[in-house]
Amino acid sequence: MNEKLEKPHVVIVGAGFGGLSAIRALNESPVRLTVVDQHNYHLFQPLLYQVATAGVSADEIAYPVRAFLRRQKNASFHLAQVKMVDLKAKQLETDSGAIAYDYLILGIGGVTNFFGLKSVKENAFTMKDLDEAKEIRNHLLKVFERASYERDPQRRRSLLTFVVVGGGPTGVESAGALSELIRLPLAKDYPALDLAEVRILLLEASDRLLAAMPPDLSAFTLNALTRKKVEVRFGAAVESYDGRQAKLKGGETIPADTLIWAAGVQASPLAGVLGQPLGRQGRVRALPTLQLPEHPEVFVIGDAVYLEDSSGASLPMVAPVAMQQGERAAKNILRLMQGSAPEIFEYRDPGTLATIGRNQAVAAIGGFKFRGFPAWVVWLGAHILRIIGFRNRLIVLINWAWDYLFYDRAVRLIEPDCRKEVKSGIILPQEGKP
Repeated sequence: MNEKLEKPHVVIVGAGFGGLSAIRALNESPVRLTVVDQHNYHLFQPLLYQVATAGVSADEIAYPVRAFLRRQKNASFHLAQVKMVDLKAKQLETDSGAIAYDYLILGIGGVTNFFGLKSVKENAFTMKDLDEAKEIRNHLLKVFERASYERDPQRRRSLLTFVVVGGGPTGVESAGALSELIRLPLAKDYPALDLAEVRILLLEASDRLLAAMPPDLSAFTLNALTRKKVEVRFGAAVESYDGRQAKLKGGETIPADTLIWAAGVQASPLAGVLGQPLGRQGRVRALPTLQLPEHPEVFVIGDAVYLEDSSGASLPMVAPVAMQQGERAAKNILRLMQGSAPEIFEYRDPGTLATIGRNQAVAAIGGFKFRGFPAWVVWLGAHILRIIGFRNRLIVLINWAWDYLFYDRAVRLIEPDCRKEVKSGIILPQEGKP
């Protein structure tokens, strides 16, 4: 026991992609490792939109952290929310007490960026965690229930108008999946509804979709979404949203009971209380080695750290960046323990993928570009391989196969007590309640 306590204590905050990568890199290392997270699971965030659109269930894209650590003898898990980091005392202040560290890796992730739009923050739907994704699914299904017996045509059109804001991967994938959910299984569930009244709008403030991809792939994405009856609007910036009506800059209003905000991400608020210089999106400016300038024992990774590539552009807030940074931070800790200098982080871009729906995706990998069915196959393989847990991979694959073969979505359930849907004002009575 004394030998164990004498080992350097490495604390990893966050069991996201970067945190798990760091955990793997420290396996069998001479350290005492503690993983701290406010949830007891790792969440595969790229598939949250599929939870929201009834493609997969929540437990299929989440994996218990303790199960992940089961075979790693030098690691333990601590369920807690970190309130503060005392850099001088080298300890975390959490809602379950203080945790001291010798080395610290902060993989605290990001939160939705509303760009100061208070009404959007209060009334729009977002997709950063399981509860939010399930809330969207519940809301969508309740909207169709309400629309099925709504007699006022104007009110029904508002119920059947769905606005997605943001033309990045999340917005594109959400709009495509939403179109397929409505026009395939829900069309059969609600035969009395006139689908001509359904509108799905994808609003993008810039002049093209998927700005990180080559222009021809952006154009292909636009055409694919148009064929799925998604109305794509460029130069459309939302100014406010009250839960029933979206107001755009320029004065146009869109009556809609559903607005999904996928327009921005910023670092977790914890990054702002570290007392360190911040870059864009509230991200901590760290050294190229991922260390804090005056605290070399502290490393920041993933969405919380601001680093630039060779062209001066900030590194994207995506899983591959976090995973590579988690591994580099762990290796740099081992180098410090051996008395060696830490190495600079260099990002190796594995490419960019985005699915538009059934048989449709785009991919830019190295100097190669894929579109349509080949890109969709690449997207399927890449996501299946990254999901944690064989059971989860298998069930997700089965659900996708079922959807592909039978044009159906398996998880069209309205769950009670998920989260009270005050945003939409649509609350259906639960069994046994008035």
